[in-house]
Formats: sequence, structure tokens, C-alpha cells
Amino acid sequence: MKLHEFRRAPNPRRVRVFLKEKGLEVPTEQVDLFKGEHKNPEYLKRNPSGLVPTLELDDGRYIAETVAICRYVEELHPNPPLLGSDAFDKANVEMWQRRAELELLMPIAHCFRHTAEGAKPLEPQQVKEWGELNRGRALSAMRRFDKELAGREFLAGPRFTIADITALCAIDFAKAARIVIPEDCVNLKRWHQAVSARASAAA
Repeated sequence: MKLHEFRRAPNPRRVRVFLKEKGLEVPTEQVDLFKGEHKNPEYLKRNPSGLVPTLELDDGRYIAETVAICRYVEELHPNPPLLGSDAFDKANVEMWQRRAELELLMPIAHCFRHTAEGAKPLEPQQVKEWGELNRGRALSAMRRFDKELAGREFLAGPRFTIADITALCAIDFAKAARIVIPEDCVNLKRWHQAVSARASAAA
């Protein structure tokens, strides 16, 4: 297998952390988004959406979309279970993974793309108001997650899962958008410190 990715983007990092938690090493090939390499005809043959990451299988097939790649890896390497174990656990993990993705990662990404000077190659027609609106949404999500984490160690329960991976990568990427965890979010800060200490967080 080979992972086509861009190290500075949060979605490829989600896959790298997932792989690291599984104890897997997969070769990577960089696709520089700021140079427009994701729009090259060769890359679009692999992934017509022009997004990263894309997983290239040994038989020449490709899988795109972060969670789809992680599901494929989980099927091949089920332990440790990062997508849940029984029916309820799988649904609960998926619920929190989606919340982390839609309520935290996406607003942070929109804020970055529309307010950061360095994001202009990705978003040449920046809409500052949209970016600032999403800054507020990201901060609201952080406060909500802080309340949830008051009663448990990880986002989806007692075990580290893909939901934590998504939230970790989102909050770390927030630095690029000049968003920081609010000072009073002590539970979120405790969680972030703990998951950042995992070996996989360096991926």
C-alpha cells in the first residue's frame, strides 16, 4: 500500500495517526496542495475529487476519503478497535467521529481557508466573514466537547478511538487558523494533553 497525502493537511494526518495506532508503517507520496499537485491529471486519475489522502492498494485500486481508508485498515487489522467493538460501541464512535468532523474540524478548516493569508493558494476568493463565523462555531464546539469530557476520559467513552483522532487533528490544525482552546475548557485541555502524549500523535 501507499498513502498519497500532504503532511500539512489535517485529513492525511488522521490516517497517519490511525495507522500508527495500529502499529502499521505505510509508504507515503506527497501531494503538495499549495503547488496544485492535487489538480494534476495523474493525481485526478487516482482520486477524481482532487482531495487528500488517497490510499493506493497493491493491486492498483484506490480508496479515497479519510474514514473510508480507516475502515479498510480496520477490517484488515481489527486490533486495537478504533472504530468500535459491538453494535452500540460502533454507532457511538461513529456519532462522535461525525461530531468531531462536522462541528470542529470543518469550521476550523473553513476559518483557515478564509482568514489565513497563507491559504490563498487554496482559497483565492476568501470570504473573511465566513471564516470568522466558523471561528465562532469552532469555539462553541470546543466548549461543548469540554462539557462532554467532564465525565469520561475519551470522546466516545473509556477507549481511544477515531473520534479522538479527528478531534486531536482538528485542534492541532486550529493553530494555523489562530484558534486556541478557551482557558476555561479544562476538561478539553486535559484530554488534549493526554492524547497529544500518545506516540501516534507524532505521526
